[in-house]
Amino acid sequence: MPPIAPSPSSSRSSRRTVPWFKLGLAGIFCLSLVLRFWGLSRFNTLVFDEVYYAKFAAAFLKGETIFTGHPPLSTYIIAIGIWIGQHLPWGNSDPKNDLTGLLLSTFSYRWLNALTGSFIPLLVGAIAYQLTHRRSYMLIAAFLVAMDGLFLVESRYALNNIYLILFGLLGNLWLLLALRHQARRRWFYLILAGIGFGAAGAIKWNGLGFSLGAYGVWAIAWFVSWIQTIYASFTPAPSEPKPRRSLLSPLENLTQLHLGHVLVGLAIVPALTYYVSWLPYIHVDPSNSNFWQLQAQTYDYHRRVGGLSAHPYCSLWYSWPLMLRPVAYFYKAIQNGTDPTPLVGPPLPENAGNIIYDVHAMGNPVLWWFSSIAVVLFALFLLHRCWQALQTRPPSATLEKRSPARLYTWTIAYLLINWAANLLPWVSVTRCLFIYHYMESLIFAVLLLGLLIDRWLYSSFTWQKIAAYSTLGLVLLGFLFWMPLFLGLPISPEALGLRRWFTSWI
Repeated sequence: MPPIAPSPSSSRSSRRTVPWFKLGLAGIFCLSLVLRFWGLSRFNTLVFDEVYYAKFAAAFLKGETIFTGHPPLSTYIIAIGIWIGQHLPWGNSDPKNDLTGLLLSTFSYRWLNALTGSFIPLLVGAIAYQLTHRRSYMLIAAFLVAMDGLFLVESRYALNNIYLILFGLLGNLWLLLALRHQARRRWFYLILAGIGFGAAGAIKWNGLGFSLGAYGVWAIAWFVSWIQTIYASFTPAPSEPKPRRSLLSPLENLTQLHLGHVLVGLAIVPALTYYVSWLPYIHVDPSNSNFWQLQAQTYDYHRRVGGLSAHPYCSLWYSWPLMLRPVAYFYKAIQNGTDPTPLVGPPLPENAGNIIYDVHAMGNPVLWWFSSIAVVLFALFLLHRCWQALQTRPPSATLEKRSPARLYTWTIAYLLINWAANLLPWVSVTRCLFIYHYMESLIFAVLLLGLLIDRWLYSSFTWQKIAAYSTLGLVLLGFLFWMPLFLGLPISPEALGLRRWFTSWI
C-alpha cells in the first residue's frame, strides 16, 4: 500500500508544469473526440440496441410514442441529436437508411452520443480534482477513462448508457462543489446535484445508484461524527493546529449537510426532475397514459424480462469486474475484400482475404483487471484504518482531523461507497443483465486505480514509481491492442483470435 501523505514537492512541481497540465487535458479531450468521431458512419445500419433507441427517437420526432421499458429522457436527447444532425451540413449526407422509420444518415443519430462521450474523461478528472485538489490525479483519472473500450463503444452508437453516466457524474461533481461552498451557493450546487441525480434516474432506473451512493456517503459521515463525539466525551481530543487549505477535502464538510439539505437537494429535486422528464412523453398521447400507469408498466416490463437464458450475452453481476462476458454489438465476415458490407470508406483490396468487422462492447481488459485489484486493495486498507480507529482512544490519536491521511481516507471511502452503491443492488436482480450495467461502478473503480497510481508516482520507493509507469503503459498498450474491436476496424480471423483470450469473449 502506497504512502498516503502527498509528496512535499508535488505542489511546487505542479506549479512549474501548469502548461503541461492544460496541454494534457486538451490532448485527452482531442483524443476522445477523434476516437469517437473517426468512422462514426462506418456501419450503415442499426447496431445492437440502436434498433430500439434510434427508433424510439425517430418515432418521437414524428409525434408518436413507443413504450421503451425505460424513462424517456434519452429518447428526447437522441431525438434532439437527430433533429440537429439533419440541419448540419455534414449530418444529412450519405450513407442513409430508413431503418428507424425516417430516412436518416447514420451520423445524425450517433454524433451527439460521440460528443457527449468525449467529455466523460474530463468530468471524471474534475471529480478526481475536487476530491484531492491534485492535478496529477486529475490527469491520470481522465487518461484512464479515455483508454476504456466500453465507454468508447457506448459513445459511438445511439444508445443511452453514456447519458446515464453523464448525469450521474454531473450530480457527483455538483455535490462536491456544494460541499466546498456555504449558504446560497451551497443550495445552488445542491439543486444542480439533485437535477443531475434525477436525470440519471430518468435515463434508466439503475441511474438511481448515483443517488444511493450520495446518501451512503452522507450517512457514513454522520455515523463517524457521532462515534467520534461519543469518544470525545470520555477522552477530550488535544487541540490541533489549523490545517493548511490545500489539505482540506470537501468530504470533511459532509456533516454540514443537514436533513433539510438532503431532503430538498437530494430527494425532492431529483424526484421532480424525474417526474418532469415524463411530461413531454405524456403530452404526445395524454389519453393513453398517465405518470403512475407508466411507472407500473415500466416495473412490469423489467419483471417480465427473462433470466440468463433470455439473451446469449446475459451475464451475472459478479462477473463484470473481471470482464468475463462482453457483448458483441456487430459482427460481419466478408470474403476476399469484394463482398458488400455496411462499410463506408475505400474498398478493401481484392486480395485482402477473409476480413471480419467485429464491434465488441468490452472494456480494456488491463484497465478493468487493475481497477478491480485497486478496489480490493483499498477496501482492505479502509478496513485496516477502521480497525486502527477502534483500537485507539481517542480515534484522532491515529488519524488527526483534516490530516493528509484523513483526507485520502475519506476519498477512498467516498469512491468505495459509490462503487458498491452502483453494483450491489444488482445482486438481487434476477432478470437478464449485461456487462454495460457495470459502467457506473467502473467509474469509481478507475478513480481508485488512478489514486493508487498517483500515490505511487510520488512515492519514495523506486519499485512503486516503476509500477505506476508500468500500469499506465500497460493500459495504453491494452487499449491499442483491442482497439480494432472497439472501433469495428477490419481484422483477419487470426488477429481476431489473438484478441479472444477466453471462450466467453466470443
